[in-house]
Amino acid sequence: MEEHLSVCVIIPTKNRPADLQRVVRSVLSQTAGPQALVIVDQSRDEESRRRVEAELLNADRQCGGRWKLVYIHDTEITGLAMARNRAMEIADGSIWLFLDDDVVLEADFLEQLLAVYRDHPDADGVSGIITNYPRPLLFDRLWSTLFLRGPFHDERQPIYWRAGQLRESPPIVVRRFGGGLMSFRARAVRGRSFDENLQGVGDGEDVDFCSRLGLEVKLLIAPRARLAHHHSAVRPDDHWLRRSARGNCFLYRKNWNKGVFNRLCYVWLIGGYSLVAVVASLRRLSLEPFRALRMGHGEARRSIPATGVTRLA
Repeated sequence: MEEHLSVCVIIPTKNRPADLQRVVRSVLSQTAGPQALVIVDQSRDEESRRRVEAELLNADRQCGGRWKLVYIHDTEITGLAMARNRAMEIADGSIWLFLDDDVVLEADFLEQLLAVYRDHPDADGVSGIITNYPRPLLFDRLWSTLFLRGPFHDERQPIYWRAGQLRESPPIVVRRFGGGLMSFRARAVRGRSFDENLQGVGDGEDVDFCSRLGLEVKLLIAPRARLAHHHSAVRPDDHWLRRSARGNCFLYRKNWNKGVFNRLCYVWLIGGYSLVAVVASLRRLSLEPFRALRMGHGEARRSIPATGVTRLA
């Protein structure tokens, strides 16, 4: 018997009422609507809630739909990982879709996502494709190709860069998802959690979560499930070197620090970061890039408790 597929959309947010309103509007305008919407709000005021409730009221008037909204407003929640865990404790439905609060879905995003789940009953998770990521400069692509080796290689970015060419392509097998547009069958992830040792933005928590699902998990990107990612003006203005080093160093120390090959890939990556820091420091006549690299590496180390025990299922 075919499984009845129903979607619970989970959106963590903090101090981005305009962005949140826009993504909620795109969710409520779907050709195949969700069963429930769970929003975990860490904002300092009620403006985001008011905007969401206004969008639901407007959608009810226009379409006569009835959506289940669970709105959690808690300023004690710190970071994406904790917010997602809080949502997973109360989520229902057979598919859990995690979205960032600064994305906008195309009208048939959920319809295309569900089609892949139906056509691939062995798929544990399905992600969409980001349509507005430009191809980086040649130097950046060469650096990534040269230094992001082994487990650090990210197959998602080249897929996003070719979003236009891949529009009619079949689903693509990947090893990891991006947190802003990933979904899983509830039965595959129920009882699991994101690592709350990662505070704030928490770069790497999405890849870490996918890695802990095991090698047997089947993850697909559906090129027909499409959305745009509009980097919010409220997004923290961190140096990219700090965030990249923090995420990759955390992932290595927690998941990939076994085997000679992985260790060599990590040493090679640190060399690549150091090269970028040297070039950037010379161009700026500033040590800021080196400080960013050191800060990111230190934050990653502190995210892994000395006992090796992390707050996860």
